[in-house]
Amino acid sequence: MRHPLSMCYFVYILYSESLDLFYRGQTSDPEDRLHRHNQGQEKSTKAGIPWRLVWVTKKSSRSEAMNLERKLKNLSRDRLIRFIRNHSEEVAGPDVPTAKVVGSQDADP
Repeated sequence: MRHPLSMCYFVYILYSESLDLFYRGQTSDPEDRLHRHNQGQEKSTKAGIPWRLVWVTKKSSRSEAMNLERKLKNLSRDRLIRFIRNHSEEVAGPDVPTAKVVGSQDADP
């Protein structure tokens, strides 16, 4: 286990094709968190399985991660899609080979 002072936190955005919905969150372990979402272990995302990671970024503290998560949760769908597009260099994860934004049919380019 890592020492709490050296722990990094991640802010992430998931997408559910079945619900055509984005979910924003923060965690210290994005792989485990995605697994928990897709195993139905999280009540708030159970209905949208499978979830796909579409954006993630690393923050140096939990408070930084929580602040960004709160800001992302306050964005409208269109603004969130624009945010993902504008910050696509942050995209990471084995299930996101490119910076493709899903669910963006109604967004401005």
